[in-house]
Amino acid sequence: GSFMLVNTSGRFAGQKAHLLMPHLKENDTHCIDFHYYVSSKSGASPGTLNVYVKVNDGPVGNPVWNTSITASWNRAELAISTFWPNFYQVVFEVVTSGHPGYVAIDEVKVLGHPCTKTPHFLRLQSVEVNAGQFATFQCTANGGTDSSDRLWLQGIYVRDAPLKDIKVFNARRFVALFSVVNATKRDAGNYRCMIRTEGGVGVSNYAELIVKEPPVPIAPPQLSSVGATYLWIQLNANSINGDGPIIQREVEYRTSSGSWYDIQPVDSTSYKIGHLDPDTEYEISVLLTRPGEGGTGSPGPALKTRTKCADPMRGPRRLEVVEIKSRQITICWEPFGYNVTRCHRYNLTVHYRYQAGGQEQVREEVSWDTESSHPQHTITNLSPYTNVSIKLVLMNPEGRKESQELVVQTDEDVPSAVPLESIQGSTFEEKIFLQWREPAQTYGVITLYEV
Repeated sequence: GSFMLVNTSGRFAGQKAHLLMPHLKENDTHCIDFHYYVSSKSGASPGTLNVYVKVNDGPVGNPVWNTSITASWNRAELAISTFWPNFYQVVFEVVTSGHPGYVAIDEVKVLGHPCTKTPHFLRLQSVEVNAGQFATFQCTANGGTDSSDRLWLQGIYVRDAPLKDIKVFNARRFVALFSVVNATKRDAGNYRCMIRTEGGVGVSNYAELIVKEPPVPIAPPQLSSVGATYLWIQLNANSINGDGPIIQREVEYRTSSGSWYDIQPVDSTSYKIGHLDPDTEYEISVLLTRPGEGGTGSPGPALKTRTKCADPMRGPRRLEVVEIKSRQITICWEPFGYNVTRCHRYNLTVHYRYQAGGQEQVREEVSWDTESSHPQHTITNLSPYTNVSIKLVLMNPEGRKESQELVVQTDEDVPSAVPLESIQGSTFEEKIFLQWREPAQTYGVITLYEV
């Protein structure tokens, strides 16, 4: 047994006295039993008696038990479950308050049997979680508990955790559950189970809370090749922030404008993203997952890239005549959009050909009226009464598609004058006989000459 007596008379507040027990290695359940006395004539507490359990010469941590006033000698038990090969040391501390009185400890005994008033904890297991998750410690104890007992999870250099739930199996066994909520790297460290009963305190071994950061790639994926509807990428995810091991890789890709996105699991270092829209910008990033709930990290840096244009789906449809004049033709066609052009950069040209002066003339003009809901185009400077073959050609950087050909005849027009030098007259007694050449431009079927 050990004995310690502190006379607090004439001491100012905050002075400390210590009683250190020898190191103990516990191979089987045992109990430390001691008597204590804290008293003063004035009724004001002479000081605080703290008890610490220091493991493997580590930090003392917070007190496991304390008291500041008793009217008589009392007895308390320490049920310490720090198992071999770990060792521990019990430290008694008196902190004076500045009031006169006495604090005493006597008959400190190591008993070879379990405590009778205080439960003993079984070995506490370490817990690993991913950052942001709930870490649950299961503290199983031999012995009984009632509602007046205080249970908590005591951290060393980390915050304590309150009781979440308790399951009592019978008078000799219960399990207390403690949660460290939204665990971060700051919560990682050693914790032990604590129970304070009327008769003393139960202390478990220290177990570690290991908090892992979900992995995030440091660099964006790399582009291998580009098509109109696919992108080949290298994941480029060997360098990470956070913790491994990586058990799953996913590719997340979205359109730069708009809200469409998709996620695909990937089992190799390169991946072909298919079924994409042509000539569209995508943002591609990689998601990595480590084991455990909440093990998926946030997306890594994004690769921004654009698919190529695709060959237009088809040529323009329903080419029709709106108006025919003698020297111009206005045509229209069915409106079309990106689903036909398969590219945001394209042009539409009007190709037409006709016979003039015995030679075939071939022309083309760009039509700018492609965005309209009633697109049309007027071809001017044509010859009257002439067959014109017209077709539309849709072109983008990847290809071209043509409409069907439309053959239209321009209207007739006023013929040009009869060439003056061609008029010849032969005179007779009662008549003049005239003849002349046709006009240079007949512009239609001449139905009448007037003299």
